[in-house]
Amino acid sequence: MRSGFVAVAGRPNVGKSTLVNALCGDKVAITSNVPNTTRRRIFGVANGPDWQLVLADLPGFQRPMDALTERMQHTVDSSFEDLDVVLLVLSARDRIGAGDRYVARRVFGLGIPVIIALNKIDNLKLGHVASQMKTAATLGDFHALHPVSAVTKDGVDELRGDLVHLLPEGPMYFPVDQTTDLTIENRVAEVIREKALHLTRDEVPHAITVVVEEIGDKVVQAFLLVETESQKGILVGKKGAMVREIGQRARPEVEHLVGHPVFLELIVRVRSKWRRDAKMIERLGM
Repeated sequence: MRSGFVAVAGRPNVGKSTLVNALCGDKVAITSNVPNTTRRRIFGVANGPDWQLVLADLPGFQRPMDALTERMQHTVDSSFEDLDVVLLVLSARDRIGAGDRYVARRVFGLGIPVIIALNKIDNLKLGHVASQMKTAATLGDFHALHPVSAVTKDGVDELRGDLVHLLPEGPMYFPVDQTTDLTIENRVAEVIREKALHLTRDEVPHAITVVVEEIGDKVVQAFLLVETESQKGILVGKKGAMVREIGQRARPEVEHLVGHPVFLELIVRVRSKWRRDAKMIERLGM
């Protein structure tokens, strides 16, 4: 039995969560175009006949701006312990620049194998992908470099195979039918937050967090917390249209997670400057 832990590292918005989902074959992490969508470490688990691959989806490397982003960066730093492999994710659509090089210096300095995934190659010209691969190859002494598309799954099987090849012999860390370490409450909260991120813009997505209050036989109740009354007004929408749309989009996935039909009750509340409140962030489990 091969098993082990792989940290999925990279700067914000390179598609780490989408790639983790593709490698696991299940939606274990929410995705959006909003930078810093991932706020906590999430374990995604992929299983084979004689292997178990545990992928740690991490927040993107960033300079802390408040208590929330400070906690996120601490999560990244503390996750580089007891690892077997690092998966360094780059975006083929963006210039490989200073941010990528900073992350590369960190991960190549760990002294463990590094595999590079050049993500988002779908719909790009082969010449452009080749040029980006050449640049990526200068980042460090990597074990392998894979061009992939997490969206279309191109190259994902080959990438997974290389990751498994580097795992040591070990036990199963999670039951074979478990694909993430998140609780059902956290998974429901993240689905609701994902739909809110898709429907809002500017500062509002960064100010949203979700707390699930109750998961019952008939009702799931959750609070959407924002920092200002104006953000609350946007999230509620005219005559409740926005929060109703969030609920309509989230409910099918919520019902799939809880295993039965539910009424999804969403309540928007203001928690002023919650992102700057370390104690609040601790209570929210981030």
